[in-house]
Amino acid sequence: MTFFSLTRQRLPKRTLAFFSVLMLSFSLWSCSGDQEQAQADVSVDAELEAQILQVIRDNPQVLIDSVQAYQLSQQQAQQQTATDFQAQLTSNPEAVIGDSPTLGSEEFNVVLIEFSDFECPFCARASETLKTFIEQNADTVTLAYKHLPLVQIHPQAIAAAEASWAAQQQGKFWEYHDQLFENQGQFNEELYQRIAQDLGLDLEQFEADRQRARPAIDEDLTLAQSLGLNGTPFFILASTETGNVETFSGALDLQEYEAKLAAVITP
Repeated sequence: MTFFSLTRQRLPKRTLAFFSVLMLSFSLWSCSGDQEQAQADVSVDAELEAQILQVIRDNPQVLIDSVQAYQLSQQQAQQQTATDFQAQLTSNPEAVIGDSPTLGSEEFNVVLIEFSDFECPFCARASETLKTFIEQNADTVTLAYKHLPLVQIHPQAIAAAEASWAAQQQGKFWEYHDQLFENQGQFNEELYQRIAQDLGLDLEQFEADRQRARPAIDEDLTLAQSLGLNGTPFFILASTETGNVETFSGALDLQEYEAKLAAVITP
């Protein structure tokens, strides 16, 4: 049941009372542009707080139902977004890839979208196998890299992503990508500069591009969040000829990648 359908039903009076008090509590607990005026207009005393808590205790199922309805609506929205994304990937892969760095075929007949995090150890393992997979299928498969830095557990993930994006502006994304994974666990400013210098990048331009990289990283993050992704590496493999799509996660072995490819190109 979606939240929309829930609100259209005739609710019991106790339920309506619950929502009335709950909405009042939201208005009392939300932020205001004028804190002093809000304090003058509304005085929250201990008795009102106790009443709100008692209503919640007396109607726990209503609260549970409303949360579940919200979660369901979120899941349905993510599923629809994923369906639309996959449809666009098979019909117009260039639009999905956008400015993301690519490797392999330039034909976009079979596209592998990778959501990855430079601090993720599984992503590092996957990158080694992916390199071989793309080399063996360079005439068939296009790999496109999307950033999904898991900032909650990887404090340097954003900085590493920004550095790789800056390297991309000088045509060295994949070289920088490989160096980051080879030096995983050692991320700091000195490393980012050293890799850039070793790759022969214009360091002044590199620094300038790092400062303007965040919107591109955030664009990938927003896409990942809209698809409900919360782990890396995550892959979406699609064929524009058959319309078949495979989604999978984790560091697969080479045979598993080959099996996924066979599945999407088989009519």
